[in-house]
Amino acid sequence: MRGSERGQAALLLAVGGLYLLATVLAGTFLNVYLWKSRQNFAMIGWFTVAQQLAVGLSFWLGGKWVKERNKMNALRLGIAVSGFFYLLVLWLRGDAIHYIWPLGGVLGLSIGLYWLAFNIVFFEITDAKNRDFYNGWMGLLGSLTGIAGPWVSGWMISRWQGGQGYRMVFILSLCIYGLAAVLSFGLRKRPRGEAYLWLEPWRELTRRCSPWRPVAAALVFQGIREGVFSFLIGLLVYIAAQEESKLGQFALLTSAVSLISYYAAGRWFKPRARLGGMLAGSLLLIAFLLPLLWKVNFTTLLIMGIGTSLCLPLYMLPMLSTSFDLMGVSEESAGKRVELVVLRELSLMSGRLLGLLIFIAVLSLDQSLRTITLLMLLLGAAPLGSWVVVRGLLNLNTQKHS
Repeated sequence: MRGSERGQAALLLAVGGLYLLATVLAGTFLNVYLWKSRQNFAMIGWFTVAQQLAVGLSFWLGGKWVKERNKMNALRLGIAVSGFFYLLVLWLRGDAIHYIWPLGGVLGLSIGLYWLAFNIVFFEITDAKNRDFYNGWMGLLGSLTGIAGPWVSGWMISRWQGGQGYRMVFILSLCIYGLAAVLSFGLRKRPRGEAYLWLEPWRELTRRCSPWRPVAAALVFQGIREGVFSFLIGLLVYIAAQEESKLGQFALLTSAVSLISYYAAGRWFKPRARLGGMLAGSLLLIAFLLPLLWKVNFTTLLIMGIGTSLCLPLYMLPMLSTSFDLMGVSEESAGKRVELVVLRELSLMSGRLLGLLIFIAVLSLDQSLRTITLLMLLLGAAPLGSWVVVRGLLNLNTQKHS
């Protein structure tokens, strides 16, 4: 990697770090904010469904813009729409629960535009040799922001009662989004690609012997867990502790462990270890859910959270790097990187929607804590399915780097 590209990679990580900081500052407590207005798991579930539908649609439609025009503008618009979302929440206040679908759509649009552009630029700046290294750094930044952001948010919300703390947090996030947008202007304009192929994700999946078929299936399994766990864990911690500061402490501790684990993974986790590492990570993610079968309280949730943070890089880094490596196996695949990123995100979205719909359907019949716990164990076992369907590719990777 040339020095100029290393500088661009560092700047992209800085923009990504600020975006993550703003997101965790406000996002950690967004679902709690909605929950306090109406204590309904299905409402939060439908809010997340709206997000995921908008994410998938913005990836697919935004792909043409990102490939044929200036992808940096898509990244900046994603940051700007994130700020606009929190402006809407500030304006609506307690009435936000009456606009779950449009709010979820706006948030999903911002997420889709930002991460589509970010993933494409990330692919162009890195290569197969250093991708694990930069993925590790991105995870490290996520952990650092996860330590600082929720703790600051929890303190602010506890410090200013009556909703004022939430408003202060949302305003602070707006400012950080603005700083990320300004910093993004230091990123060079990337070369435009050829014409965007609207149906390429579908064609790739229907092509015989395509390596993307098992990868797409693995991403669906990953999404099944992510869709529900992305909001449920934080809500359960708040319900168990009844204090926003406790949720901030939970995020601080789990993110501190995640920082260490992502640092270690970025430093020592090599491509040849992906096969065994992903299996171990998948099994450990299931094992750390088992304490919740005994009792759901702050302590057991913290054990689960710390354990998950410790072993998640073993699962996530092979998933991230394998899909990105497939985009660079040939000049043809590299030329279709936008369509392949769209395929990747649509696969994740499909899994997240499936997990969310299972969650909402089951809770429409029984909302007991025992049912929620058993459902978490079922959905939390999905990463093992990822390993099963992608193990052939991982084995080839192991042999290649032996």
